[in-house]
Amino acid sequence: MARFHRLPVAAVDRLTDDSVALTLAVPPELREEYRHAPGQHVALRRAADGLDVRRTYSICSPAPDPAGEGPRTLRVGVRLVEGGAFSTYALKEIAVGDELEVMTPAGRFTLDPAPGLYAAVVGGSGITPVLSIASTLLAREPGASFCLIRSDRTTASTMFLEEVADLKDRYPRRLHLATVLSREEQQAGLPSGRLDQERLTALLPALLPLPDVRGWFLCGPYGLVQGAERALRALGVPRGRVHEEIFHVDAGTGAGPVPSATAPAHSTVTVRLDGRGGTWPVREGESLLDTVLRNRPDAPYACKGGVCGTCRAFLVTGEVRMDRNFALEPEETDAGYVLACQSHPATEQVELDFDR
Repeated sequence: MARFHRLPVAAVDRLTDDSVALTLAVPPELREEYRHAPGQHVALRRAADGLDVRRTYSICSPAPDPAGEGPRTLRVGVRLVEGGAFSTYALKEIAVGDELEVMTPAGRFTLDPAPGLYAAVVGGSGITPVLSIASTLLAREPGASFCLIRSDRTTASTMFLEEVADLKDRYPRRLHLATVLSREEQQAGLPSGRLDQERLTALLPALLPLPDVRGWFLCGPYGLVQGAERALRALGVPRGRVHEEIFHVDAGTGAGPVPSATAPAHSTVTVRLDGRGGTWPVREGESLLDTVLRNRPDAPYACKGGVCGTCRAFLVTGEVRMDRNFALEPEETDAGYVLACQSHPATEQVELDFDR
């Protein structure tokens, strides 16, 4: 089960005018709890105006060696979101020595390092999990190589610019880097402009041999990830090789048609969570996660927007309607998993298992 612990801030590094990297120190007794796979994320929590504010941030530092001890530090990147309750706090107030409430790592946008060629298409802050994935892969697997295609507005707005350059210097033959700036011309490299589906469909085969790529990692804003996924599909890349994580979704954006179902007048949800069970009535209009939280405040969640996947649960019995889904892969939903924050009962009785 995901749990929160208070971790001290060891460093605050300004990356750009609107982003910082936070380094969190992990004490010896918690290092196993914060052991993470490359590409996973943590949720940071604070109380603001009487509300529990949680935001999810990807770990950008390399994953610890499975045979060694857990991580001594965790590093995350935070980009300012206009009006953001946590990002504004992170950029303007957090200082070295402060303590933050940090959830133990979660997420399935990960890579188990193995020899072969891998690639990523990222936009903006989507570089953060991919930086962990690439650095871990290249350090552990001498027979692996990585192609990073990144899109940013300008050089000045590019997060982890120095870290990626250092990684390129360390692995010049195994890390291939292609950068596109949408609002700034480069003296060398690719022409400026957005990386949309049409451009990626032409660009990707020219950059690398598509059949040889064992795994694709798409991360960033919804439009970029969807464009890259459609480009890869048009190029014949098998769906099982494509992994997606969306960072920003505009309000009102849907993830596909919502199954038609009439909500029952009265319904209950039975939940198994951390080895304990309970059954509670669902109030009109509320999500199953909100029902669970009224009775079990320890239920896992972070974004409540259908993006991070922290509230993933197995649907044991009954039917639900999900409003949005930007976190679960098709094979996960086919296997019976749902996002509790987006799920509403479509039958009088619903049973969820958070422990599977």
